[in-house]
Amino acid sequence: MAHVKQGVTGRARRKKVLKMAKGYRGRAKSCIRVAHERVEKGLQYAYRDRRTKKRNFRGLWIQRINAGAREHGLVYSQLIGGLTKAGIAIDRKVLAELAVHEPEAFAHLAQQAKGALEKKAA
Repeated sequence: MAHVKQGVTGRARRKKVLKMAKGYRGRAKSCIRVAHERVEKGLQYAYRDRRTKKRNFRGLWIQRINAGAREHGLVYSQLIGGLTKAGIAIDRKVLAELAVHEPEAFAHLAQQAKGALEKKAA
């Protein structure tokens, strides 16, 4: 096999890493060895936190729905249970948006949930 020099491809690979390391502090943005470690760790954090973000938003939506439900004499679990019994399939993201921006529509949903719960209890 012929010997192949890595000048062009190696430089491109190093430039790619340094470009991803823009904004880092100290040698992490300029020294290829340190930058490579920092970029790898940054990519690990990004992968992990894409999932954490979903978890955090779901918690926020549940808090907003619970606050809206309490204004109508329900708690979160009762509201969700009532909506399920009423046959209303609506996800938490949309329900939280309704609770914050469309209180009339949310109140209507809360009344339907209450009605379904009372019907089930009777």
